[in-house]
Amino acid sequence: MGLLFERYNRQLYGFLFHMTYKREAAEDMVQMVFYKMLKYRHTFTGDGEFVAWMYSIARNTIIDEARKNNKKHLHDSAEDMAEVLASDVSTDGQLERKQEKMELHRAMGKLSSEQREILTMSRFQELKHQEIGQILGITEGAVKVRVFRAMQELKNIYTKIER
Repeated sequence: MGLLFERYNRQLYGFLFHMTYKREAAEDMVQMVFYKMLKYRHTFTGDGEFVAWMYSIARNTIIDEARKNNKKHLHDSAEDMAEVLASDVSTDGQLERKQEKMELHRAMGKLSSEQREILTMSRFQELKHQEIGQILGITEGAVKVRVFRAMQELKNIYTKIER
């Protein structure tokens, strides 16, 4: 389990952070995912990809936490996400890039949770469409369509953000 943690904890944290934009919640959920992987290891049959099984557990953990907190989404708002991202210290040379990144995350926050999830997996986590299909229980073609539509929606939202 230690080797799995070393290999996948950052990847899982990135996914969970992009879904919640809450550092502490993402850290806690990473721990919970590894606990559930250990507890439910017998459910991994080896038929599919390990990463798909792990992300399925992570998705279920997000849903469980949202239910526990009586929220549809774990993040509060796009403005809260921008505050979290702005809290990092940066130099003057990085200011423009950081502003663009904040605007992108603000736009991501305005997407539906399903669209944000699929873009996070495909663009930030760089999972293959086949792996995403296994995680979501849909075909590879459906993943491609959803990624395309989510990208179009993100583009529309991003271009409307005041600069």
